[in-house]
Amino acid sequence: MIQVYTGNGKGKTTAALGLALRACGHGRKVAMIQFMKGDIEYGEVKIAPKIPGFELHQFGLPTFVKKGAPSDEDLRLAREGFDFAQKIIAEGNHDLVILDEINVAVDYGLIPLNDLSSLLDSVPDEMEIVLTGRYAHEKIIARADLVTEMREIEHPYQKGVEAREGIEY
Repeated sequence: MIQVYTGNGKGKTTAALGLALRACGHGRKVAMIQFMKGDIEYGEVKIAPKIPGFELHQFGLPTFVKKGAPSDEDLRLAREGFDFAQKIIAEGNHDLVILDEINVAVDYGLIPLNDLSSLLDSVPDEMEIVLTGRYAHEKIIARADLVTEMREIEHPYQKGVEAREGIEY
């Protein structure tokens, strides 16, 4: 099945990580491929090697991508991540593949929508796919089996609270 976690609220990547932890607890193999993320200080990056059956791969710089003006390196890393995702899916050795922030990568023009659609066409029936990130395209939403929208109602950022280690990253 295809799952999509989107919306402007916090918790999309966190929900995907929760699903990954659950799957690993049942002996499943999970690959999380993070687009537009290259910060090794994220908690999930630090713990990933200690979780049996879980692997995490980052394809991005530790800085934000500028919408409408991505750097050549942003584009190169996104393509590298996408090619890696194609390889992982084609090999069929994982039960769950999470494409973290892929919706944003498509919205920002780093990955063409048609490429993502073709990739989804190639997913084996027995593999679960999770697509996270704001701005999920309506065509992706239409073909998904499960879509969850996180909606921000209140967030500590609104009160000037900076991102907290272990909570936001």
